[in-house]
Amino acid sequence: RLGPRERRPRPLSVPGQGTRDHPPAHTALRDRLLAAVVACFKRHGAAAIDTPVLELRETLMGKYGEEAKLIYELQDQGGELLALRYDLTVPFARYLAMNKITNMKRYHIAKVYRRDNPATTRGRYREFYQCDFDIAGQFDPMIPDAECLKIVHEILSDLQLGDFLIKVNDRRILNGIFAVCGIPESKFITMCCSVDKLDKVPWEEVRSEMVGEKGLSPEAADHIGEYVQLHGGLELIEQLLQDPKLSQNKLAKEGLGDMKLLFEYLTLFGITGKISFDLSLARGLDYYTGVIFEAVLLQQENDHVEEPVSVGSVAGGGRYDGLVGMFDPKGRKVPCVGISIGIERIFSILEQRMKASGEKVRTTETQVLVATPHKHLLAARLKLISELWGAGIKAEMLYKKDPKLLKQLQYCEDMGIPLAAIVGDQELTDGVVKLRDVATRKEVDIPREKLVDEIRRRLEP
Repeated sequence: RLGPRERRPRPLSVPGQGTRDHPPAHTALRDRLLAAVVACFKRHGAAAIDTPVLELRETLMGKYGEEAKLIYELQDQGGELLALRYDLTVPFARYLAMNKITNMKRYHIAKVYRRDNPATTRGRYREFYQCDFDIAGQFDPMIPDAECLKIVHEILSDLQLGDFLIKVNDRRILNGIFAVCGIPESKFITMCCSVDKLDKVPWEEVRSEMVGEKGLSPEAADHIGEYVQLHGGLELIEQLLQDPKLSQNKLAKEGLGDMKLLFEYLTLFGITGKISFDLSLARGLDYYTGVIFEAVLLQQENDHVEEPVSVGSVAGGGRYDGLVGMFDPKGRKVPCVGISIGIERIFSILEQRMKASGEKVRTTETQVLVATPHKHLLAARLKLISELWGAGIKAEMLYKKDPKLLKQLQYCEDMGIPLAAIVGDQELTDGVVKLRDVATRKEVDIPREKLVDEIRRRLEP
């Protein structure tokens, strides 16, 4: 038996369930994805911000409804009860209120933390990136909201993920439906949480939760069911505006009026083909006050299926006009609307595709390998690589005094490095460098003083 000092160390694992290490190929793919998202956010005029990963516990509590149980709370540190941020929206609202900002278009890309049951195959983790774009400020109705939907459309089109659908609804329409079905206002939020499950479970299950667990009468539940199973476009909005009960409800009427306006703007953006007004969309979070949206990827399971199948939500968001006021000592409100791109879910999908196709991701951006064909030329390599680095060229060399040329060229092929700059005794005498195109194996002598320009010329996109 081993003594107490000799006990074997525990096998190493990642720091916790639902987290993972990202090897170079993963990280390179994720960086490529994030670059596409950031390019879109910048195209729409957003400025970047960053906030601490820690927030005061009281900042986060009471903002997420039934989801609050997923917040990672930390032990008391120096008299402060802290928690890890759950999303990037509540920290943004706190930031606006703290700094008395009433007008801002921002993006924020950072990790958030949820004590969720991980489903890693579907890209659900406890630590994951969110990519948020928000517009804060008092503007004319639905113009910023329409731009948020346009951004989701642009990003999902850019990433070429296949067919997608952006579902849109409005919390005021949902609350109006609950009101005309005789639901007390105190139950609106818990009803939203039930309706929100309709994308995962059939209406029968949602109905039995409403009646069995939440104490609704079967008649009221059936009445709700008549509405929340509807989806369509402008014609459905018109139909509901004529609905004798809904048209009498102030909230629903406001929501439907704005939805009609939103669809007019989306028509001008030319994207209504991918948008569905869907009354089952509820989004479980407490802080939404108006338009809400969620983008899902669609997958044609096989040729016999009429309806495409959803493979899960990849973006979501909505309008939250009351959140900033919750942090302001005088309750001053700043209307906000925003979107969050679920980059981990998209990453999982692209990762699986790349595995299936056998495509390799370049993990470095090296442009040139500085190589030598025979011994005693380390000094020549060091001098040349230093010149290249000084000119901003991404260059590498092997860390051996006298590597074999074949090994150096093999390294270029393995790492996807496009060029090799070879310098031997003859090249040093002639004041040239042999530039080799790794893919075609063609070599040409370039005067040393023209080497940097030639490398740049060859690597121009």
